[in-house]
Amino acid sequence: MTFLSHLINGISLGSVYALIALGYTMVYGIAKMLNFAHGDVIMVGAYMSWFVMNQLGLGPVTAVCATIITCTLLGVVIEKIAYTPLRSAPRISLLITAIGVSYFLQNAAQLLWGATPKNFTSLVTFQVPEFLAKFNVSAVSLVTIVACLVIMAGLMFFTGKTKMGKAMRAVSEDKAAAQLMGINVNATISMTFAIGSGLAAIAGVLLCSAYP
Repeated sequence: MTFLSHLINGISLGSVYALIALGYTMVYGIAKMLNFAHGDVIMVGAYMSWFVMNQLGLGPVTAVCATIITCTLLGVVIEKIAYTPLRSAPRISLLITAIGVSYFLQNAAQLLWGATPKNFTSLVTFQVPEFLAKFNVSAVSLVTIVACLVIMAGLMFFTGKTKMGKAMRAVSEDKAAAQLMGINVNATISMTFAIGSGLAAIAGVLLCSAYP
């Protein structure tokens, strides 16, 4: 029983890390930059979900949707304001800017929500079947694993079959050649930041639901 419980919990936590890594590596693979603010976008997503549920009193579905929309828009805004003007700048400029954005998000969150610990209400409220409950398998762990598998499958389809996904792969290989082929490189990179930030939002919600 203990082994199965630890196994499911380990796979669940690994699934959260996988979602975080997917967003991070997408940005690095296409924009060729280390987005140090990615972890802070996860933090914003967790706070946003907490705010919608505990302060506004809305349901879990509304909280998840609001969190994804907020983080997606935040990722696009960060890319447009902080990173787009430095597209041709040296790598060190992007690195310093990413660290600056990270500090900005941290301090903005502290000003908005304070520094005291918050009790996060899990978004997963249903009960697992009895045969799983006796192994101490939580509903959050199952939802996390399923969500990760679905998202990974969706991303594989998106990058392999859709026009935008193929454009992302082309930009990651050679930006100049992709631009010569008529691909809008700036729009493609913005879409990458949007997807990465959306994944960060989901990861933040699932992580805080597992460890409230």
